[in-house]
Amino acid sequence: MVRCPAFIYLDLGRVVVDFDHALAWQKVAAITGLAEGDVEQFFTADDRPRRIETGLLAWDTLHAEFVRETAVDVDVDALAQAAGDIFTLRAEMLPVIAAIERAGVPLGILSNTCDIHWQHLLRCRYGILPGGIGPLVLSYEVGAMKPHPTIYEAAAAKAGVPADRIFFCDDIPAHVEAARAAGWDAEVFTGARQLVEQLAGRGVRMGL
Repeated sequence: MVRCPAFIYLDLGRVVVDFDHALAWQKVAAITGLAEGDVEQFFTADDRPRRIETGLLAWDTLHAEFVRETAVDVDVDALAQAAGDIFTLRAEMLPVIAAIERAGVPLGILSNTCDIHWQHLLRCRYGILPGGIGPLVLSYEVGAMKPHPTIYEAAAAKAGVPADRIFFCDDIPAHVEAARAAGWDAEVFTGARQLVEQLAGRGVRMGL
């Protein structure tokens, strides 16, 4: 029997916001004159996505590598703006987040992300980020990415409730399976309406 959660974690990408890395390649290409394929090759080579999302690769270092390898002397902040501007808010999640807050269940974010993406989202002033959402468990701060157990351990410690009272949803099944392995109650995210039904079935009074 599932219990009413005492804490809820949401994934960020493709749950609270959508994203498209191709937008970054296009925008970086526009300010540098490089081909989009060359931009993509740079950002995806040498294990850079994992290194930046676990905090092993600082943005200043990545920028220096970009300038050296491409011979384009682009401003560090301009590059960050172009590379970070890949998100759109999932508007259908706004009433869900508001309903969770009304229900009085603490809500946090558990996400694989990097500093420039998180800072870009904060600059978007969506209001909900961070808004009333907290704690924020971000891979680049923890030094580990889902589905590694370390990030779930860090998130559980921040939630401060028993593992089986944490509910988590993520669009990637492997991340959900890792959460279940950690003792959490977790579901694959397929849409806002399904999330409402899943939480209502666990006793969260959504009013939606």
